Amino acid sequence: MTASSAAQTGRLAWSIPAALGMIGGIGLALGQLWGLGPLLLAALWCLLDAQPLLLLAVLLGSLTGYGAAHWQLSRPDPLTPWIGAQVTLKGHWDGQFLTTTDPKARVVLSPKPTQHAGELTVSGRLERPESQRTPAGFDQAAWLRSQGGVFLPTPTAVLVAAHVRHSQEEGGLRGWFRRGLSMGLSQPQAALIQAIELGDRGDIGREEFRDGYSVRDAFSHAGLAHLMALSGQNVALLVGALLIVLTPFVSRPLVRFGLPLVLLVVYLLFLVGVSPSITRAVVMGGAALVGLALGRGKTDPLGTIALAALVCLLFFPLWLLDLGFQLSFLAVLALTFSGRLADRLPERWPRALRLALSATLLAEAATLPLTAAHFGQIPLVGLPANLAAEVLMTALVPLGFVAGLLGPAAGLVNWLVGPLASLLLGLADFFGRAPVLPWGQVSVAGYAAYALAAGAGLLWLLGRIKAVPAAAVALACALLTWLPSQLHPPRELVFLDVGQGDSTLIRLPKLTMLVDAGGSVRSNYDVGGRTVVPALRALGVKKIDIVVATHADTDHIEGISSVLRQMKVGELWIGQRKVGDPVLDAVLAAANERHVPIREVRRGDQISASDVKITVLWPKGGIWSTADNDNSVALGIESHGWKTAVLGDLPDPAETLIGVGHLDLLKAAHHGSRHSTSAEFLAQTTPKDAIISVGAHNTYGHPHRDVLDRLQAAGVRVWRTDQLGTISWPIP
Repeated sequence: MTASSAAQTGRLAWSIPAALGMIGGIGLALGQLWGLGPLLLAALWCLLDAQPLLLLAVLLGSLTGYGAAHWQLSRPDPLTPWIGAQVTLKGHWDGQFLTTTDPKARVVLSPKPTQHAGELTVSGRLERPESQRTPAGFDQAAWLRSQGGVFLPTPTAVLVAAHVRHSQEEGGLRGWFRRGLSMGLSQPQAALIQAIELGDRGDIGREEFRDGYSVRDAFSHAGLAHLMALSGQNVALLVGALLIVLTPFVSRPLVRFGLPLVLLVVYLLFLVGVSPSITRAVVMGGAALVGLALGRGKTDPLGTIALAALVCLLFFPLWLLDLGFQLSFLAVLALTFSGRLADRLPERWPRALRLALSATLLAEAATLPLTAAHFGQIPLVGLPANLAAEVLMTALVPLGFVAGLLGPAAGLVNWLVGPLASLLLGLADFFGRAPVLPWGQVSVAGYAAYALAAGAGLLWLLGRIKAVPAAAVALACALLTWLPSQLHPPRELVFLDVGQGDSTLIRLPKLTMLVDAGGSVRSNYDVGGRTVVPALRALGVKKIDIVVATHADTDHIEGISSVLRQMKVGELWIGQRKVGDPVLDAVLAAANERHVPIREVRRGDQISASDVKITVLWPKGGIWSTADNDNSVALGIESHGWKTAVLGDLPDPAETLIGVGHLDLLKAAHHGSRHSTSAEFLAQTTPKDAIISVGAHNTYGHPHRDVLDRLQAAGVRVWRTDQLGTISWPIP
């Protein structure tokens, strides 16, 4: 070994192999073989660094991670006896979960109460959380598993149809702090500040810039969604402001960095409360401050990040599977290379600008595959939007914190906070209008291609390879991930699980058609914007050639308004132009707003693409029924002799009279209502399989027992979205 190589060994911080060991142990506790990967990497790293004793850190980390995860996963659920029952619960509402003391548990409330944090008495029915049911859909069960910890109960149930019977707003220090964040501010300003300072996005989630365009959507499209949470950036700004104040007066590193650490703990425990994003941010900030205090103003970035991960996973092992945890640590790891990238930018640019550009680019690049996979889109204006927002946040975060501390006297600073908050909202609105890059689901091969491209970029930053080869590798990886979808375009029907509603996607190489987009009766939940659009983006749908609104029922067409506003649509098909129907009027208004042509289709209208013929089977037009279901648009789909039909809510005897003929696949009308799918209709169509789009635990009794019996008697296999989630069916 040469002197220079010896100088490079013995520099591995113990926290790095310990953290990798803990990650591996948690993976093995979850029954995942990938857990062996971090263990082998940690062991190899220790040996290459000539520190075999650090293998003990790997071993201890793995055992601790395995034990913590196993403890959390095996803990009995105290709510099991009451699942499915009507109950009344009393506990503390923190804006996200209701924490009860008898039994000791945490519960999700649906719909989410509008009340701020405090004591609640609420009644409803306890149900288990649902797993992911649509592409890019929310996996509530998995997310809730990651929200518990070794000493914090894991939320295991959802109180549906939650009705608040009594509420008392939080008092004490937290109540004082919250009052300061809204004193003298407008509703949108206060909602934004509460999201930034408390991580409470309840109020901001209800704010809209205009009809159908929410503030949260604007922040997401602009690449600024991370600002609406109390994240590491916010804590860094708070700590930075405090250090600027302390540095002229305190010279000893232990005191200068120790005092902000104490204040961070007070901030977490007494002002904002424990939640994943806040706790992660405080732990990261605390680890950095400890490193600076002990290192006399200097710290090992990788060792500090590993220490923060170690502390987080020790108490909250399943955070490893949480998207927020993954995004946070990937972004922070990327930021450690900001100086190297800044050095490669033109020297005539100011150093501060080069660092800001480098930090933003690296954070976005590091989180790119997760952002694309989970949100189905990549913001194209994230760089300028974040650079502008950082200027505002530098002043807004510390001033907002001071406003909270002042409580009812916050008007002393809120005259500044209000305009800054309005500027940030305006910034999000402006950049949120920019187009985004739609992205489908990311496969294992996609992640591998990204890792290869990222590795080439890292080698370039480290000076190991030149820019041209690095760029060539990145371009080749991008082409390899793009080519498969071009060589083998989809030919399928996708029956989206939109709960008690209907939405069918017809995907062909040269045609994309969406029939209905669901809706939520007696609820303000946006099925189109929150379920259908994310699913379409995850499937790689960039444009819809035709959207069909079958008939004026909320559960079929309400979601179309959001689809029209958020995606490129070529044409809207309707049957009856019913006058004075608020749901249909909203759809037509959205189409006119987006300049989407509206076509009233009639029996016999056809469109052909990719050897597939789609025919309008109903309505005839002219004379309309007073019942909306009778006027449903019904479509027949034929490909190389294979046939199916999508019938909306068409009832019997209309479904029999339209002459569908033999079908290979039947999309059962009206969610399996007893008024459709008659024995005569089944004898006429002789389908082999039937799809029923229906919501779990619906109050309509769908699918009706008589329909299921008729299908069974006809020898038809039944596929239900309430049991299987989204169903994909190939078109020959």
